[in-house]
Amino acid sequence: MNVQQHAQEIHEQFSDELDITVDDVEERLNTLVNEYRVPVEEARRSVVSSYLEEAGMERDQLGGGGNETVQVADIDQDEQWVDVRVTVDQLWEPRSDSISQVGLLGDESGTIKFVSFKTSELPKLAEGQSYKLGNVVTDEYQGNYSVKLNKTTSITELDEEIEVGDNSVSVEGALVDIQSGSGLIKRCPEDDCTRVLQNGRCSEHGSVEGEFDLRIKGVLDDGEAVHEVIFDREQTEALTGTTLEEAKDMAMDALDTTVVADEMRTGTLGRYYRVSGPQFGRYVLVDEFERLSDPVDAEAALIEARSI
Repeated sequence: MNVQQHAQEIHEQFSDELDITVDDVEERLNTLVNEYRVPVEEARRSVVSSYLEEAGMERDQLGGGGNETVQVADIDQDEQWVDVRVTVDQLWEPRSDSISQVGLLGDESGTIKFVSFKTSELPKLAEGQSYKLGNVVTDEYQGNYSVKLNKTTSITELDEEIEVGDNSVSVEGALVDIQSGSGLIKRCPEDDCTRVLQNGRCSEHGSVEGEFDLRIKGVLDDGEAVHEVIFDREQTEALTGTTLEEAKDMAMDALDTTVVADEMRTGTLGRYYRVSGPQFGRYVLVDEFERLSDPVDAEAALIEARSI
């Protein structure tokens, strides 16, 4: 989606509340994208937040309007308004008093996390029941996409049973890249946000005192295709042998957080792994991994064995 399309959608969301034109919105977006080199999705969030403040509105008062009905496995963008036809696969106890319900929704393509906030005052969903949910908004955490129910969300029970599929995959290959945003990072501490901070700022909540975390955003190459994978803190610690506390000490000693990712690259790049876990968008979220024998090492061992 280009800047003009984003501007048109934002204008539709605020045209009843603010005296703005599509050109006004596009100019704001262009300033962020072209002058300050802000990624377009982040620029959109910034402009929307600014208009919300001007209009005195809460985020969940926004409506998408004319949404596409999508399968959960096809959700791969943040802050998109969509409709879904799903079964409530699982519910669990919310960890925050502000949350009414949290759990997993599923369709034939797989499952996705959902959150419903108490302030939205929505009816409770029942585990095992199928629904059409209109006007839910997508969210992203560690490459793992979720949907949020809000005040504008419509909930319709379905008589049909929607089967829940499995979106787990297994891929293997050489770890050829550890991308930026890996190593020791900070996340937004606000309830159910946990976005990665950029220069001390959350794209939704502004300047906050972040909480440290570990992750690796890596690329596996199997010789025919590349697979983007994300190791969370637990899997990153297991892969690298470096704990969160050790990473914080390392960064403090060097007065630089980038040394953590550099150290991780030294110990892992070029090695072969098999990873498995759910796939969301282009990322595989690593639930399990194993180190494989490097092809060069295996060949050398075979040559040595034949020479004995």
